[in-house]
Amino acid sequence: MNSSEHTPADLLRSALAGDPGRPLVTYYDDTTGERVELSATTLANWVAKTGNLLQDELGAERGSRLALLLPAHWQTAVWVLACAATGVVTDIGGDPAEAEIVVTGPGTLEEARACLGERIALGLRPLGARFPQGPPAGFTDYAVAVPGQGDAFTAYDPPEPADPALTIGGRTFSGAALLERARADAAALGLSAGDRLLSLRGWDTWDGLSVGLFAPLAAGASVVLCPNAAQGPGRLDEAALAARRTSEGVTHFAD
Repeated sequence: MNSSEHTPADLLRSALAGDPGRPLVTYYDDTTGERVELSATTLANWVAKTGNLLQDELGAERGSRLALLLPAHWQTAVWVLACAATGVVTDIGGDPAEAEIVVTGPGTLEEARACLGERIALGLRPLGARFPQGPPAGFTDYAVAVPGQGDAFTAYDPPEPADPALTIGGRTFSGAALLERARADAAALGLSAGDRLLSLRGWDTWDGLSVGLFAPLAAGASVVLCPNAAQGPGRLDEAALAARRTSEGVTHFAD
């Protein structure tokens, strides 16, 4: 355990202080063939830009609530960590009508319209590309809004460990409780610094989100996200999945 970690945002700071150039989050979309690899440095840059978007463009403050309607994806990791840095409470799959901000993918646009505040849409296209025909009516296209944001981020009102940080499955975690649970999950998985975990799980439950993001970060490990590899048109057979585990240097597996 790193004694300097008190909130979820500190997990990314620790990764940057350790080995900033190593792969931290690798994402596969097996329906499109997309592979994205983010080092700690690259992920932190995306998080900084998104944090600045939240504070400066969307008016988010410490304690603001954001409904996050996104699947397991590298851009979802960016939003979760950006909210943690600003003190915004991330409500995974939350009711947009009860949130000041909603962030949605293409499949939940109609549900997201219930938000009376700011609405951000992600195309979830390869390389984070914008919507090809422009953003849906009533939404800001994240891919258009984020590139011009600053590369360095400082929270105006930094979150405290006791502040609510994340709501998922009807349960709200403070920053300190989230860290404690992530560390316990990392220990249960046998994760340690330098390990590499491949996850097939979605992020609509704590177990999926922890395995796919927080537990590896808490252990100083990295993660390979393959949410489409277990089912649907992108499903991989056992041989293909074994080959990926070998090529990615995977040490731990979560199906």
